[in-house]
Amino acid sequence: MQLVFATNNLNKLKEVQAIMPQHIKLISLKDIACNEDIPETQPTIEGNAIQKAEYLKKHYNYDCFADDTGLEVEALKGEPGVFSARYAGPQRNSEDNTNKLLTELSDKPNRTAQFKTVIALHLNGELHTFTGICKGEITVTQHGKGGFGYDPVFKADGYDKTFAEISLEEKNKIGHRGKAVAKLIRFLKEKQARSNL
Repeated sequence: MQLVFATNNLNKLKEVQAIMPQHIKLISLKDIACNEDIPETQPTIEGNAIQKAEYLKKHYNYDCFADDTGLEVEALKGEPGVFSARYAGPQRNSEDNTNKLLTELSDKPNRTAQFKTVIALHLNGELHTFTGICKGEITVTQHGKGGFGYDPVFKADGYDKTFAEISLEEKNKIGHRGKAVAKLIRFLKEKQARSNL
């Protein structure tokens, strides 16, 4: 089975490739010569994932999936949420975004947050969505050199290290994207099993 993963984020691609079964071949946007920016103009994380998958299906006609991820911080009424990648501006700079987040939270005792990923799968003309959530808190300062995005300031519940301090394998086990991808893989396996009956 071949699926296009609608992302230009090489870190995301690496994370998902690490847990995808061997019989599912991931194709990148580069592989299908999709060089344009796929629109992400919806007001929700789920809406953006669906918009990206539908755009790819309509313009390139590949079975595909797209994800959108947001960091939702309780004390900031769910922000940055759908604007997580461009929280500090259209330059989409992770360091700027993280610094802005820490500044916004500097006088707030409640640092509860969650990462949320929604995957939209376009397969055989049908659309399916899968959601993964990882609850945790925002640290006061950055820790660790691994991961990407807000990983140096996000500590999952039950962990004393940030996402940037744990291995990719560990992050995929407990993280939002790993959970959403696990649901996607389970769905694809069940679908394949039914077609083999």
